[in-house]
This record gives sequence, structure tokens and C-alpha cells, in this order.
Amino acid sequence: MGILDFLSGQFIDVIHWTDDTRDTMVSRFEREGHEIKYGAKLTVREGQAAVFVHEGQLADVFTPGLYMLETNNMPIMTSLQHWDHGFKSPFKSEIYFVNTTRFNDLKWGTKNPIIVRDPEFGPVRLRSYGTYSVKVSDPARFLTEIVGTDGEFTMDEISYQIRNIIVQEFSRSIALSNIPVMDMAANTRELGKMVSTEISATIAEYGLTIPELYIENVSLPPAVEEVMDKRSSMGVIGDLNKFTQFQAAEALGREGAAGAALQTGLGAGLGMQMGQAAAAQTGPWGPRPAAAAPASHTPPPPPQPDKVWHLAENGQTKGPFSKAALGRMAADGGLKRETYVWTPGQDGWLKADDVAELAQLFTVLPPPPPPAGA
Repeated sequence: MGILDFLSGQFIDVIHWTDDTRDTMVSRFEREGHEIKYGAKLTVREGQAAVFVHEGQLADVFTPGLYMLETNNMPIMTSLQHWDHGFKSPFKSEIYFVNTTRFNDLKWGTKNPIIVRDPEFGPVRLRSYGTYSVKVSDPARFLTEIVGTDGEFTMDEISYQIRNIIVQEFSRSIALSNIPVMDMAANTRELGKMVSTEISATIAEYGLTIPELYIENVSLPPAVEEVMDKRSSMGVIGDLNKFTQFQAAEALGREGAAGAALQTGLGAGLGMQMGQAAAAQTGPWGPRPAAAAPASHTPPPPPQPDKVWHLAENGQTKGPFSKAALGRMAADGGLKRETYVWTPGQDGWLKADDVAELAQLFTVLPPPPPPAGA
């Protein structure tokens, strides 16, 4: 050590610490040879604590304030050093400044899913994540249990251990809570308080406390969420039969719109053909004599579209079937009188025997064959 360093060390009598990193929990005050001048001034700001360690043994803990390092306000140091009254030489000790403010917005989450038994869905796998805050409540215990002789201790060095404690206690608490999965979103606040209370004793052994712990989300596996979405969709649909009727009516409406467009196109084509025919009959000397017009007659009406039928069996809908197909089904026993049928325009499901068009299918069946050998 140079003479200038030695002299500056003897005249520097102000010990303090300022931090702008926002993640430093403990910082050691560095002096050449750890020599602290007797009578030096120690400044401890709000949100800090100063811990004196002398020859590996914790000596004193200073809370926020201004202190003169003398024997009258350092009783423990006096007994360790065995100073005589009026002893003024420097003494060798280590001073650790501890940040006692809250460290906020720290993340935690379940690395692997947690298996719980839900009263509605049975065994399910859950994942969860959230935030928490931590604070040094006992600087002396925190220094002796966690920091040791580390001259620069940050929050990252202990956050992994705290996250493991939170996840372990969260897994146990959520398994014992018996809260249904569908109700967990409404009980995340109570779960957070429960987990924070359960881990307080373990965290206190490190000289720490967790003022806040939040559960932001509890989620199910993607496959289970997809099934739940389908179940919600079925709840929105309501009556499946009425929904089927609605879809059939929409399909018929689309077919009717397509037919109208086709008829419009045919009419335009016929008009063009008539115009061309009229132009062909008109020559340079005037209109040609018209040929004898055929006898007028009324065009036949367009054929009626065949109906299609749907069958209901065991809560499921089959079809559509034409009337001819239903006739074959009636012959081989696939269609019975008590079978429920429905066709567009019909008011609800009716038994086949109650529909006039289909009741005749059961009356035209051939009689049973004569016995053998007759």
C-alpha cells in the first residue's frame, strides 16, 4: 500500500452506501486491509441496515441513522476488541450493507404440470405462474445463513431457491384445497394468501419475508381446453334437433337462391336467341313472310322436386333419403311404422305411420309367402 493510500485511509471517516442496480441485496464496504478508523461516521439510509463482522463473528447491526463509531455506542465491538478507554487506533472489521426494501415483480411458475384430482373432471394436470415480492426482515440471519462472505450478493442468487419453495408449497396447497378447476380463477387471491402463509416459516429461516404473492393464471393442458371449448359450443347451440332443422332450412334457402339465379340466366339466353331469330327473318327488302305459327298450347308445369327425409334413431339423425329409398328400407325392415321422420316444411318429428306419404309404404308390401310344399 502506498503512503498516499495509507494517509487517505486514515483521514476518510465517512462510511455509507448508495445503490442504483435495483437487484443488489448485500454489498460489503471495501477498505484497504478492512481498517475502520475509530470515531468514523457511519450513515445508514432508509431501506438499509449495516452489519459489522469482526474476525468472522457478527458484532453489531445498525438500523437507519447516523452513528459515530466509538466504544460508547458499540458495546459488542468493545467486548470483542477489549479496548481501553480512550483507545483511538483503527480496528479491522468488515461492514456489510443490507438492502431491506422490497424486491418486486419476481417471477415464479411450475416447470412441470401438477396432477390434482378434480371433483368434476377427475385427475387433471395443471400449470400455474405468477409474481411475488421478497424483503430482508432479519439482516443478521440473512448474512449468516445465505450471504456468508460474498461481497456482492444479488437477488438472482437466491430467487431460484425461493421459486422452488413457492412451487412446492403451491402444489401441496392446490391439492389440499379441493377447489374445482372451473372455480380456480375466482379463488386465485385466496390460494396466493394460503401459499404465502405456508412458506413464511421456511423463508423466515433465511431472514426473509414474502409480503406479496400473486397467482396470475392456472391453466389446463391444450387438449383438455379444446374439449371444454367444444362443450361450451354445445351449450350455446342448445336443442340439437332445432339446430339441425335450422341448418336444413338455410341449405334449402341457398339452393332456392341458386335456382332463381339459374332461371334468370336462362331467361336472358332465351331473349338473346329470340332477338337473333328476329334479325334473321328481316332481309334488305323488309321483313320476310312469317311461317305458319304452330298451334298454341300451354307448356306443362315444372315437375315437383322430390322430398328428402331424415330418420331419428337412438338420438342420432340419419339421411337424407328419397321416398324410393324409404320404400326399400320398409321392405327389408330398416323403416318401421314407429320410426320418427322429418322433411323440410314439416312441423317437428313425426312417426312414419302418421305421415300419409309414408304410411302407404307399409300397405303395399306383399303378403307373406305360402308355406313350403303348398
